[in-house]
Amino acid sequence: MYDPTQLRTFLAVAQTLSFTQAAHRLGLRQSTVSQHVRRLEDAAGRQLFTRDTHAVELTGDGEAMLGFARRILQVHEQATAFFTGTRVRGRLRFGASEDFVLTRLPEILEGFRHDHPEVDLELTVELSGTLHEQLAAGKLDLVLAKRRPEDQRGELVWRDDLVWIGAERLRLDADRPVPLIVYPPPGITRARALEVLEREGRDWRIVCTSGSLNGLIAAARAGLGVMAHSRRLIPPGLFRLPDRAVLPDLGRIDFVLVHGRRRAAAEEAANALAAAILAGGERLSRQGG
Repeated sequence: MYDPTQLRTFLAVAQTLSFTQAAHRLGLRQSTVSQHVRRLEDAAGRQLFTRDTHAVELTGDGEAMLGFARRILQVHEQATAFFTGTRVRGRLRFGASEDFVLTRLPEILEGFRHDHPEVDLELTVELSGTLHEQLAAGKLDLVLAKRRPEDQRGELVWRDDLVWIGAERLRLDADRPVPLIVYPPPGITRARALEVLEREGRDWRIVCTSGSLNGLIAAARAGLGVMAHSRRLIPPGLFRLPDRAVLPDLGRIDFVLVHGRRRAAAEEAANALAAAILAGGERLSRQGG
């Protein structure tokens, strides 16, 4: 009933919220992407997206289709691998940014290890900036991380708003410097927070620095200050600051997959893991359980 090609296109649009970005990711014309989505909507008998000239959003039925599409494609890939006898092997050095510590990335990695038991997967969790440096140095084969606005490398997994978050009872004094909870350099959200505050002429002071997401969360829950964070990844116990806080807009942030210099032994495994992450990308914006 549901064509795997159309489901892959649907997932690409759902994760990027852009027909243009989905077309770029899949190597298709934008008209072809629109055609795939329209045919899938016809097959389901439901509208999966609302779209106008400015934005693309999932409908309630589109949200439901996400889970079905991921599971259908997962079974499809498993069946293909079984009957073609393909066996992915090798050592794969994969880096994921701290942003994904509390998400369902472990479920995706568990599924990958189940499907590819002969791959030796080595996981590094670090700041996005550090991961990009290690990738450039040839120490990693594949990275899932944020990218800087000026950096166009990588395959877009999804795009999100950066927002200010803090404890529910936190109140900021407009006459005092903004208390910041930040990653150390070369943290990308740290750089963005300082940049927008400087641009707006707002004074700030750093009240907590930690390379661990859990460390930042603890400081924020204690009410020490505010932190810049992905809107879809807000940790439990923390909240987006209301507009009355009058903090400058942080803009949007891209989460991308970037391949390192090709090692023949790792290329096939890296491609397989990248495909698994792209297929299950919506789970990266959910808290793990």
